[in-house]
Amino acid sequence: MLEDLLILRKIKEGDIKTFESVFRLYYSPLCLYAFSITGRKDIAEEIVQELFYVLWKDRDKLQILHSVKSYLYGAIRNQSLQYCEHVNVRERYKEHQLNAEEQVPDSTPEEMLEYKELEEVINRTLKKLPQRRQAIFRMHRLEGLKYKEIADTLSLSVKTIEAEMTKTYQELRREIERYTYVL
Repeated sequence: MLEDLLILRKIKEGDIKTFESVFRLYYSPLCLYAFSITGRKDIAEEIVQELFYVLWKDRDKLQILHSVKSYLYGAIRNQSLQYCEHVNVRERYKEHQLNAEEQVPDSTPEEMLEYKELEEVINRTLKKLPQRRQAIFRMHRLEGLKYKEIADTLSLSVKTIEAEMTKTYQELRREIERYTYVL
């Protein structure tokens, strides 16, 4: 415990050699641990690399209450489980979409035509959006990412993501209302 406090203090002070020694000591075992949870080597390595990146970047804010080892393994466990949950959400969404598509043939020809037209209105509207807004919408609605994950990926604030999604929904609502008014 005393050794961990010394290591933590040195890392907080910006001692790169201490940080590198922690990295070398734990990188491979943490990758194996993440792989045992995610089942994907590339994802496991990405999770571990991200942890060490954040650890160095936010070293002055570190609050490790137990050992460095337990902190690292706990963080990897949490990130790996979060990845698995994200994959699960995407799979459920895809399954939901497939089930929804399978139910469409039970509709009348007129309903199917309206559905196709509405789908075209939505796709046209999305294509007219600025590229960043399209990317944010796609990441949230199609990939199932949370606003925080999108903000981190695009280096934007969560408020910016919320604002962009609100603008997208408003634009979609306007176009759909125009479409339904014409009908």
